[in-house]
Amino acid sequence: MGSYDYYRMFGFFNRKFKIHETAPPPDVMNAFRKYSEGEAHMTVDQFAKFLVEFQGEDDCTSADAESIIRQLIQRRHHLTKKTRRELELTLDDFFYFLFQDDFNGPITTQVHHDMTAPLQHYFIHTGHNSYLTGNQLSSDCSEIPIIKALERGVRGIELDLWPNSAKDNVHVLHGRTLTTPVPLTQCLKSIKEHAFVKSPYPVIITLEDHLTPALQAKVAEMVTEIFGEMLYYPESGCLEEFPSPESLKHRILLSTKPPKEYLESNNHKEGQNSSPVEKDSSEDDFFLKETTEHTIESESDAKYDSDLDDEYGDIQNPKTSQLAPPQYKRLIAIHAGKPKHGLRHALVTGLDKVNRLSLNEQALEKAASLYGTDVVRFTQKNILRVYPKGTRVTSSNFQPLVGWTHGAQMLAFNMQGYGKSLWLMHGLFRSNGCCGYVKRPEFLNKRGPGYEVFDPKVRLPVKKTLKVNVYLGDGWRLDFSHTHFDTYSPPDFYTKVYIIGVPADEAKKKTRVILDDWGPIWDEDFSFPLTVPELALLRIEVREHNMSEKDDFGGQTCLPVSELRPGIRAVPLYDKKGEKFRSVRLLMRFQFL
Repeated sequence: MGSYDYYRMFGFFNRKFKIHETAPPPDVMNAFRKYSEGEAHMTVDQFAKFLVEFQGEDDCTSADAESIIRQLIQRRHHLTKKTRRELELTLDDFFYFLFQDDFNGPITTQVHHDMTAPLQHYFIHTGHNSYLTGNQLSSDCSEIPIIKALERGVRGIELDLWPNSAKDNVHVLHGRTLTTPVPLTQCLKSIKEHAFVKSPYPVIITLEDHLTPALQAKVAEMVTEIFGEMLYYPESGCLEEFPSPESLKHRILLSTKPPKEYLESNNHKEGQNSSPVEKDSSEDDFFLKETTEHTIESESDAKYDSDLDDEYGDIQNPKTSQLAPPQYKRLIAIHAGKPKHGLRHALVTGLDKVNRLSLNEQALEKAASLYGTDVVRFTQKNILRVYPKGTRVTSSNFQPLVGWTHGAQMLAFNMQGYGKSLWLMHGLFRSNGCCGYVKRPEFLNKRGPGYEVFDPKVRLPVKKTLKVNVYLGDGWRLDFSHTHFDTYSPPDFYTKVYIIGVPADEAKKKTRVILDDWGPIWDEDFSFPLTVPELALLRIEVREHNMSEKDDFGGQTCLPVSELRPGIRAVPLYDKKGEKFRSVRLLMRFQFL
């Protein structure tokens, strides 16, 4: 008989809890005995040896070990005045250390990738419609989601620019929807204030420009006045090569299509009740049409869009002799274009200059299926941005692995949403100290003697095997109410462990269910053979088993396999929106075989 049935049958509704002190698992006790040499206490030097040999922290010194022990004793016992000889760890102190994620987390918290390569050599944490507070059709536009994204380490911010109703100023909103606007100046000032709170590396502002030349000139004034010397743009007007994140620290870059000629007609006269070129739809609208290799452009697209080949020169309207505002065009650091003659053509012919190309998720999937190596080759010189398809009106996101395996640097995600795809995005960008730039695997940047590149379709041999041990979990009783999971009994937790990566590496395992326990002990291990560990993510999710309904969510995290620190580690868990729980964490061990 289950505990719920017992309480229901006998009418006892006073909740009973199985609360006990979590004991160290056998592997922890064995490690302590080994490195304390069978004694009841572990010295500073013995602890240092454990950190180097067992935890794989090769650069750890005896002084580092002493500093950690001092902080642990202060935190746990509130003792400060101890000589070095008196600094020792008991088994309980040792176990306490292992379960502190700030001392013993699963990945390093420091920037450690080479940051001197060109921008296209990095995955860049990128937002989509960064100003939206909710869905894509009717939510408010605000600077608040922009601030939240920057504080999380997002480095790519997207702003859709439209004239206000009086056509004399610029609003940010999702065009042709019911979203309420926010003034552009408000967004720019918020970007300036919060751009480098989390990371010193450059912020790229992607502009979806639906403005007249007069308003483009107004934008140029705004950005130069607000950003000042923070604004980076090439003196020559266009980049021969992309700079490195290191060289662009604390700089802000604009990225958009160069200005087009603004054609006057009987229905469109500057200064009158006109709107920007209505047929110049956003990238979202355009690429929803990208269902065949050779896009059939509308007459208006042909009329208003400049060719990629002509994008670096001033564009003159033969009818009005009106020049597009050169000061606005000069401020565009990363030029964007779209594949006027078909995507394959743009991928192959865009190799002689640096550009940013934007595709929606459907166009990327098609390109990956038909000519994946061309996509990889294109990203070795240029930047590829991928954004959600237009039907994702609830601000959901797409699965990012197709983009990453083909080298796409900027996968634009709806950061205000949540779900498993966004968890993967959070996971990748926990790499490299959460700075927003993750160095792509070197095989994505290399070419063979015959100009061949990495082919995501080719199955490779196993490169290494990741062994994962899920020991135990704790902290739910502190972060959740006692009736959150079950009204009359403690929760029944189990853990699911996934590998997300190239198709050959995908895997899913799960532990057994531990009944009626707030501090479950599983002590189970799993092995994952990996062919491309550089692109693999370890996704972990704790669930509470429920007989009659859907299993309850108990926390999740996602960790880049290439960043995992070997040894026994404290793994903090996050809620569905990616916010870290204060107390909930797992104790796990990672080994590479």
